[in-house]
Amino acid sequence: MALRIREAEPRDAEAVARIHVRSWQAAYRGQLSDAYLDGLSVEERLGQHRAALESPGPHRTWVAEEGGRVVGFAVTGPSQDADADERTGELYAIYLDPDRFGAGIGKRLLDHALADLRERGFRTATLWVLETNERARRFYEREGWRADGLSTRERVDGEMRPTVRYRILL
Repeated sequence: MALRIREAEPRDAEAVARIHVRSWQAAYRGQLSDAYLDGLSVEERLGQHRAALESPGPHRTWVAEEGGRVVGFAVTGPSQDADADERTGELYAIYLDPDRFGAGIGKRLLDHALADLRERGFRTATLWVLETNERARRFYEREGWRADGLSTRERVDGEMRPTVRYRILL
């Protein structure tokens, strides 16, 4: 089935919210509590995604479509890190429908997101990933990203979870 990547529109908010929830429930199982993951709801995420798509500002959301169905998304924009300069972009999110894990869609979506950042004049990109998310970390490292030594803690599941920053030259 042909894969198409395009900029998301407000009508994609529900599909993006659904993928966000389903992806978290699959990818973070064993890293976050089952109760937290099972309690995630599309309805709660829908407002966040609808608002972001209706008023994107400097952020861009890209969706991957197969047969007219949204199967993944990525969000790009300027880095929000305190130590970033104006030429540092960020990959804020990249998630796939769990049914499509391992099908090469993540790589295509990541390549598109990085091309977007390059076209906007960014020379470096960063992303943050849970330290325990070994699958994602292997994926990023395979694609040329490297941990840059900066880490922090992010509140997820009612606890502070270690996150690490990755960086790539564009």
